[in-house]
Amino acid sequence: MGDTAIKNPGRRTFLRGAAAAAAAGLALKDEKLFAAQAPPLPPVTKTFELYPAEKLAGVWHELEAAPANKTVVNGGTYTIMYTVETNHAAKEFEYHEGRDHILQIVEGTTMYQVGGTPKGAHSTGPGEWLAPESEGATTYNLKAGDLLLIPRGTPHKRTTTGTVKLTLVSPMGVKA
Repeated sequence: MGDTAIKNPGRRTFLRGAAAAAAAGLALKDEKLFAAQAPPLPPVTKTFELYPAEKLAGVWHELEAAPANKTVVNGGTYTIMYTVETNHAAKEFEYHEGRDHILQIVEGTTMYQVGGTPKGAHSTGPGEWLAPESEGATTYNLKAGDLLLIPRGTPHKRTTTGTVKLTLVSPMGVKA
């Protein structure tokens, strides 16, 4: 800038103003960008809920006495299920068009076959499928603490020798 800016105060004012205008423009641009990306919050249709540990322990106790699946929460767009099973093998692979599975092993071990291409599939209801085999499925031996994510449309089958306790969360929605 040197002497020119000092001798020409109009230029000095312009340069100061240009920097401020550029900074303000960037700030406004960023604000518009963030405003465009922030979707409105959906209306709250249900309040939050607490499921006390004592109540959930009672569910586990029931299932340990008589192994089965039990839906603990049916939230409409998701379900949470507890499962205790002993020496059980699914006969067919299952897969679902409208829901995912997120499962965590609480106690024990189980084997999951996941993925592949279902062969001989048949529908058991809207968006629900079974298949006697799934060519190319991957086998996972799961133990306590393991978490398995099974996206909708993915064939899967569980085989348990011994006893396993697991939690299953199934988010539901439109087909992907």
